[in-house]
Amino acid sequence: MRLVGNKTHGDLAEIGIAEFINQFMYDFKSIHVGKDLFRAKEREEDIVIINELSKVQFPVSLKAYGDGPLQLSTDSDQKMFPYLESQGKDITDPKKIELIFKSDAFKDFLNVNVMPLIYNESIKHCNIMIFDHEKAMLETARIIYIGKGESFGGLSQSKGRKHPIFKFLDKDNNYICEVRYGGASANALQRGLWTHTRNALGFFDSITNGWIDYSHNHTLVKLFSLALNATEKGHAEANEILQKDIDNLKLKK
Repeated sequence: MRLVGNKTHGDLAEIGIAEFINQFMYDFKSIHVGKDLFRAKEREEDIVIINELSKVQFPVSLKAYGDGPLQLSTDSDQKMFPYLESQGKDITDPKKIELIFKSDAFKDFLNVNVMPLIYNESIKHCNIMIFDHEKAMLETARIIYIGKGESFGGLSQSKGRKHPIFKFLDKDNNYICEVRYGGASANALQRGLWTHTRNALGFFDSITNGWIDYSHNHTLVKLFSLALNATEKGHAEANEILQKDIDNLKLKK
């Protein structure tokens, strides 16, 4: 879908995953929340998944990121960083760390349902990696403030970093995640809750059981371009053909 464009592939993934759940995950249905409902959203969800048996529903935020930094939450209320500032710059007391995760500022930490597709475009590998928030909470042994231009453990900060961060580390000072500056002057990439798919590998579970190869589907791009220039009657006829193909896939399963 990235062949269509970097600004559109995420939106295409949202409607594609929602339809995948409706077609292939029995006893579940999915609703694409859409951007029009943004102001009404309680969380950062893109789709809502509903268990049709129990009627339980939960939101999921879909992301497509390169292999590296991954934003788990924008922290839209800008609570996390200011709260950590009030707790100190090098927090190691287990009881204090536990209280931080139970605080109002971190109340949604376990409710961040992010399903990220991580890709490496140069070698055409991808991986669906889910961050284990519960493990991150249990194994956080240190929360340390890293100021603008400062480094930790001999590792320099990214070039051009304009804002400080709080790093979450395990007992061996291994990286888990970070909270970036939450002030008004910070943009979406400079604030919120982040992790790193390479540096925090032990805190991810892979739905795809590791990296899988992919290739460009130029036929799909052609389908999109034709659909955008066809009539609704043509769309309906194409939908029937595509549904038959999906039904055949279900039979093969």
